[in-house]
Parts: sequence; structure tokens; C-alpha cells
Amino acid sequence: MTDTRDWFPSPEEPNPMRAAQAGMKPALPKRFYKQTGVEERDGVFALTLDGRTARTPGRHIIAVPSRSLAEALAEEWAGQGEEIDPSVMPLTRIVNSGIDGVAPRRMEVADDLSRYAETDLVFYRAGEPAKLAEAQERAWEPVLAWARDDLGARFLLGEGVMHVRQPEAATVAVRDRVTAEESPFAVAALHVMTTLTGSVLIALAHASGRLGADEAWDAAHVDERFQESVWGEDHEAMVRRNLRKADFIAASRVYRLAKRA
Repeated sequence: MTDTRDWFPSPEEPNPMRAAQAGMKPALPKRFYKQTGVEERDGVFALTLDGRTARTPGRHIIAVPSRSLAEALAEEWAGQGEEIDPSVMPLTRIVNSGIDGVAPRRMEVADDLSRYAETDLVFYRAGEPAKLAEAQERAWEPVLAWARDDLGARFLLGEGVMHVRQPEAATVAVRDRVTAEESPFAVAALHVMTTLTGSVLIALAHASGRLGADEAWDAAHVDERFQESVWGEDHEAMVRRNLRKADFIAASRVYRLAKRA
């Protein structure tokens, strides 16, 4: 048995995003294993380190529903150097949060995720400048079209930051879509994608295949891109955004692989 709780903080609340981005100890632990692997048991696939099953910070076995996801975890662990650096192991962080944080309280996490539909990013449009308003329309209309087509949900739009109360039928449709996800790994991944973008609709449109990962990420950052076109790029802001995008891509991968046989 290999316990990872000293390096991957255990989520104390049902928020996979905070769990996924949780800090780490300044002194990184030395790599103690040579080989990583996958072991099938009772219909799930467990991560092994030198033949011993790895465990989450909550001391649960790191086991996932698909071999492809387990192999991706094994690859992530195999890619570590002389030290184990949790900051570059987003798949493991998300899977850990799915096991320790989401599985015992899936509906609570789903409710938290569904509440984004009340104030989603794509509802609030700029009145000016015209170029920004047009960019928002191009990026966000496909998301709203997906909601209409797939969920039968029609949302109201507003200008500026004044709150717009959404139709109950539309928000209920989003909640039904989220709560239909039975996999804690899928819910954890959706939560990460939603909190990174500020939009449960963008996350769900991507999860449903309407938007590619890059397209979804760009849709969530229309305003930032426009500001950069006017004022120029800020290097530190770009670095932070690229790190966040890496977490988004990892969450997208967890979502897909968790559903693959």
C-alpha cells in the first residue's frame, strides 16, 4: 500500500477545484518507486507503484472505472523525476478529489455546480465597444444554442453586471443534466472545468462534444483576449492563464477517460 496523503492534500469540503489546486509542501518528497502499473480488480483499475496499490490522501485505493484513465495516471506517476511534484500531476489531483471529495457527497457537489447556471458567464454582455460585444456573441451563441438544442433551456441575457434572474425551467434543466452524471470522476472534472471558466454551460457544452477543449477555453476568455488586443499582453497573466488551461485540459481528459470502457 502506498499512501499519498503527505503530498496531495485531502479535500475538507466538497469542492474539487480547490482540491485540485491545493498547495503542496515546500520540500518535495523523493521518488520512492521505480515502476508504475495498473491492476484490474473487481471491475475497476487500480494504480500500482512497484506492485503496491496507491492510495488517496483519504486512504482510499486509487481505482478508476476505465483502464485508459488508470494508464494515464500511471503515465503521470512514471513521468516524475527524482522528486514527486503534485503541481504537475493534475490527473491525480482530480482523481483524488473525485474519490475523497465527490464520491461521498456527489449530490452536494452537483448542486454547487448547478448554481452556476443562475449567474453564468455567457449571460452578461458588453454594451460597448462593439468589437467586444461581437466577439462575445460569436463565442457564446454556440453555447446557448447547445443549451436550447440539448437541454431545451432558454436563458435571458443582460448588459453589464446587473443580475438577471433566469427562468426556473432553464436552471432546472441544467441541474438535471449535472445530476445525471453518476461518475464522481465526471462530476469532479465538470466542477474543475466550470470553476476555471466561470461557466457551467461552457463546461457542459464541451463535455457533450459541442465545443472542443481549445474552443471552450477561448470562449471563457473572450474579455481577456480583447483587453490584450487593446493594451497588449501581460506576461505574468499569460503564465497564470496557461497553467489554468493545463488544469482545464486535464479535467477534460479525466471526463472523457472516466467514461471510456
